[in-house]
Amino acid sequence: MHSHKPATPHAHPRHHINLRLERWHRRCVYASGAALLLSGAAWLLARYYLRAPGQFGETIHPLEPWAMKVHGAAAMAALFFLGSLMNGHIRRALKAGRNLVSGWGMMLTLGTLILSGFGLYYIAGEGDRPVWSALHWIVGLGLGGLGVLHVMLGRRRP
Repeated sequence: MHSHKPATPHAHPRHHINLRLERWHRRCVYASGAALLLSGAAWLLARYYLRAPGQFGETIHPLEPWAMKVHGAAAMAALFFLGSLMNGHIRRALKAGRNLVSGWGMMLTLGTLILSGFGLYYIAGEGDRPVWSALHWIVGLGLGGLGVLHVMLGRRRP
C-alpha cells in the first residue's frame, strides 16, 4: 500500500500544475483583449471628444460606428477565447488554488462586461442607456489593468 502524501511536508503536487497558456493561445487572448480595449477607447474618444456641431446639432464622427463594429467583432473573439480558458486554465487554477483573488476578479469583471454589453444591445432604452454605457466602459477600462495584474501575479509562481 502506497501513501499519497507529498515527499516533504511543504510540497504539494497541485502547486506544480502548469497554468501558463501556450504561446498561440496567450497571443490570441491578448490580441482579442487589446482589440476590445482599443476599439472601446476609440469609441469613447469619438463619442465624447470628436463629435462636431452640425446644422441640426452634434454630428456622429465617422470613427464611432467603425469602432463599435470592431468592438463587437473583438467581443465575439474574446468570448470564444474566454470559453477556451474554462476547461484548462481556469479549472486547473481552481484545483491548484493559485491566483484565485485576481482570477475571480477577472471572472467577475468579465461577467459584468458580458451582461452590460448584452444589456446595451438588447435591454437598454434611451432613458437608461447612459447608465448601462457608463457601467460598461468604466468596468472595461479597469479590465486592462486587472488583466495585467493577473498575469504578473501568475508569473510570480512557478
